[in-house]
Amino acid sequence: MQPKKILLIKPSSLGDIIHSLPVLNSLRQCFAHSKIHWVIAKNFAQLLEGHPMIDKLWVIDKDIWKNPFKILSTLKDFFALGRRLKAEKYDLVIDLQGLLRSGIITFLSGSAMRIGFKEAREGSTFFYTHRVKGGKDIHAVDRYLKVLSSIDCPVKEIVFPLPVSELRLEIPLPAEYAVLVPGARWSTKRWPAQRFAAIAKRLPFKSLIVGSSDDITLAEEIINSSEGKAISLCGKTDLKGLVEVIRKARLVVSNDSGPMHIGAALGIPTFAIFGPTSPVRTGPYGEKVFVIRADTDCAPCFKRRCKKKICMEAVTVEDVWVTISDYLNL
Repeated sequence: MQPKKILLIKPSSLGDIIHSLPVLNSLRQCFAHSKIHWVIAKNFAQLLEGHPMIDKLWVIDKDIWKNPFKILSTLKDFFALGRRLKAEKYDLVIDLQGLLRSGIITFLSGSAMRIGFKEAREGSTFFYTHRVKGGKDIHAVDRYLKVLSSIDCPVKEIVFPLPVSELRLEIPLPAEYAVLVPGARWSTKRWPAQRFAAIAKRLPFKSLIVGSSDDITLAEEIINSSEGKAISLCGKTDLKGLVEVIRKARLVVSNDSGPMHIGAALGIPTFAIFGPTSPVRTGPYGEKVFVIRADTDCAPCFKRRCKKKICMEAVTVEDVWVTISDYLNL
């Protein structure tokens, strides 16, 4: 099979998009002359803008589509998108998202070959012509790469192609620094800010705290307890800037989050603190990754809310520091 035009559907989230990049890399190796397009959510589009392996980005505003009061405009947007996709005449469409919206987009493309996972949710499998068994207790990267077996595209190497961008910051970066990621979409995945501060105090170089503007309060708590060893960049970088800050770091200390996956993808030593989620499925992927978690009966529970947060509270500063200091030979 030599498709002239391929569509990848993976709108979100940040970590999932990072995990999909090896699929993009393998497709480009297998089909060097094919056009590759990607459907991505507006919030994450900047990450892939201008990517040399992607010929066109289709940016969707899926947050608006979730609004039940805008169902008519959502339907209008869906069918308008479908008409434009159909006009592209894709030879191959791959849905890595596996939800109802992505399944419908796959179908509306009109492609004769629409690939998705057998375990995809919300009825999205109905819209595929080819279904691949991905599996559940398998890392997302390895699961996504399984779709390539159905199109005779061998995976020669697992590479996360994140192009280098220009970094513009109001403050100069230290010569050496760690990146701390105290935020996470789920409150249950957040290690206490005071413990991040304790790590920052012990490190032999400065720490830069990254995150969105929603993480500013967490960052201030770390700064106030770090004895001048931490600097906040929360809300001060765009996605490409975030990648470049992490690219230049000595190491990353993070909750289960998008920046954690960026660190692992870039080959930066990444110390990932896990609690309610499974590192087997969505842990940092790479050679220089260190997962730190407590042995608690309740984890992984995959709960977004929990009053006690036993699994994260059980991870001590010493647990994290021993792993970091062993790596740094301190």
